[in-house]
Amino acid sequence: MSGEVPSRSGRARRIVRGPRPEAVPALVGRACAVVGVLDIAAGVFPRFRHSRMHAMAEVLPGSLGPFAAALALSVGVLLLLLAHGLKRRKRRAWRAAVVLLPAGAVSQFVYRHSVIGALISLALFVPLVLHRDEFKALPDPRSRWRALANFVLMSAGSLALGLVVVSAHPKRTIGDPSLADRITHVLYGLFGFEGPVDYEGSTSWTVAFSLGALGLITAVTTIYLAFRPEHPAARLTEEDESQLRALLEKHGARDSLGHFALRRDKAVVFSPSGKAAVTYRVVSGVMLASGDPIGDVEAWPGAIERFMDEAKAHSWTPAVMGCSETGGEVWTRETGLDALELGDEAVVDVSDFSLAGRAMRNVRQMVKRIERAGYETRVRRIRDVGDAELDRIRRAAEDWRGTDTERGFSMALGRIGDPADGDCLIATAHKADDQPGAYGDLKAILHFVPWGTDGVSLDLMRRDRSADPGMNELLIVAALQAAPKLGITRISLNFAMFRSALARGEKIGAGPVLRAWRGLLVFLSRWFQIESLYKFNAKFQPRWEPRFVVYRASGDLPRIGLAAMQAEGFVSLALPLPRFLRRRPPVSRPCAHSIAEQGVRAA
Repeated sequence: MSGEVPSRSGRARRIVRGPRPEAVPALVGRACAVVGVLDIAAGVFPRFRHSRMHAMAEVLPGSLGPFAAALALSVGVLLLLLAHGLKRRKRRAWRAAVVLLPAGAVSQFVYRHSVIGALISLALFVPLVLHRDEFKALPDPRSRWRALANFVLMSAGSLALGLVVVSAHPKRTIGDPSLADRITHVLYGLFGFEGPVDYEGSTSWTVAFSLGALGLITAVTTIYLAFRPEHPAARLTEEDESQLRALLEKHGARDSLGHFALRRDKAVVFSPSGKAAVTYRVVSGVMLASGDPIGDVEAWPGAIERFMDEAKAHSWTPAVMGCSETGGEVWTRETGLDALELGDEAVVDVSDFSLAGRAMRNVRQMVKRIERAGYETRVRRIRDVGDAELDRIRRAAEDWRGTDTERGFSMALGRIGDPADGDCLIATAHKADDQPGAYGDLKAILHFVPWGTDGVSLDLMRRDRSADPGMNELLIVAALQAAPKLGITRISLNFAMFRSALARGEKIGAGPVLRAWRGLLVFLSRWFQIESLYKFNAKFQPRWEPRFVVYRASGDLPRIGLAAMQAEGFVSLALPLPRFLRRRPPVSRPCAHSIAEQGVRAA
C-alpha cells in the first residue's frame, strides 16, 4: 500500500461489504427469545393455555401444575437473558443454553410425559451442538459492579412480573385485594413466604412457586456475577504508552487527534511490525476506535486487521469515530466497512488569523471589552508551569467541570499536567480581585495537546462561573496570538457535528428535507450543543476538515451512537451511586521516559 491514499469525491458512500456475522447465532438467539416469551406466558396466564396458542405452549418445556409454572418462568427468564449472548456468539451463553435445554426436555418428559415437548427442546439443542464452533466469543470487560446492577434490574423485573403473576388469576382470587396487598404478596413471595392474597385450589401453590422461582433466579444470578472472576477493561500499559509516544514523534503531525490516543482508559492493538496502532475502548459491546490509526500509513492495514480480529474474537461491534478522509478510505478499503460523514473539525491556520475585518468584529469587540475589565492572559507549555500553579490549575479544572461525569473520549486527553505531557499548551485567564476566590486570580483555562511539532489541538475549556462571559474567546485569541513565538502554525478547535447540514440548511434555497433536518439538529442542540459548537467555531473563520464514522451495517448505527454518547459522557447507563461509593478515576502515572524529565526539572 502506498503512503498517500487518493481522495474520492464522495464523502458518504456505500461500498462492497465484507463478510457479515454468521446467521446461525442470530437465529438461535431469536429462537431462545421467542421460546422464553412463550414459556413465561404459558406459566403466567391461565387463559393463554386455553387459547389458540395452546398447541404451541403445550410443546414448550415445563408442565402446567404448580411446579410447571415455576419451571416455565425460570426457563423463560433464563432464555431471555441468554438470547443476546447467543446472538453475540458468547461461549458462556452457549454453555448455559446447552445445559438448560436438556433440563427442559427432561422436565417435559418427567412432569408431562410429553415426547413432543422433549423433542422441541432437543430441536433447539441440536443446532447449538452442531454449530458449537461459531460460539467462541470471549467475555466482555466486567467488574463486580455488574452484580449490583443485575440485582437492581432483576429485582425490578421480578417485582413487575410477580405483580402480573399475582393478578393473572382474578376468578380464583378470594376477596378483592388492593394494589398494596398484591405488592406485599409479591415481596413476601420473592423471599419464599406467604403473603396476604389468598386463592382457591392449587392456584395458591402455583403463585407461590412462581414467585419463589423469580426470587431464586435473582439471587443466583447476582451471586454468580458477584463471585465470578473479574475481567477488567484493558488499559494502556507503560510499555504501550511508550510505543505510542514513539510513533507520535514520527507521525504525529498527520492527525490532530493523534495525541488523544494516549488516554489511559483506552486499549491498543499494534500492527505486526509495530509501526502502527489503533486505540479503542469497549462500550456496551461496541469496540470504539477514535481518529486515525497511529503511525506509518503503510502499516495501518496490519493494525486495522488486528483490531478487526479482536472485535471478532469477542463478538464486539467494530466502529470508528472521527477519522479523517484518508483514515476513512483505508478503513473501508481494508475491512469492507462503510463510512459516513459525521461533521467537521475547525482548524485555524495561525498565519491567516487576524482580528481585523468585519467578519471578526464581534470577537474583536468581546476581547477588547474583557481586557478593559482587567483580565490578562498567559500562554505556556505545561513544562514551563510551576508545580504549585499546576496543582491549582488541576483543582480548578476539576471544580469548574460542572458535571459529575468527565466528558470526552475521542477528542479529550482526560488529564492535565502529567510530566509526560510537557509539550501540551495551556492558556489561562487571570484577574486580580479585592476578594480572591479559592484559586486566586485564576478565572479560566484552555488546554491543548500537541499535534506534531507545529500544531496543537484543543482538549478542554473550563472557566469560573463567576467570570465575565467571553473567557473562551479571549483565551483562543491569546493562544493564536502567542502561537508564532511557540513555533505553532495551526490550531485545531472543537469538532462541529453535522456542520454542513446546519450551514446549508440555513441558506436560501434549502429544500424542505434539509430544513427539517436542520430543525431537528437545532432542537437536539438543547442537550448536545450541536449548533452552539458550530457557531462558536465559526467565529474564528477556520477551515473545515471533514470527519467520518466507520461502521459495519446501518442497523449498527443506533447502537454505535449510544456507545459513543456513553464514551463521551453525554449518556450514563450506570447506577447513580453515592459519591463515596463511586470508583475514582485512575491516578495519572508517568510513562517510563517521563521520570527522567522529572529529574531534569527538579535539577
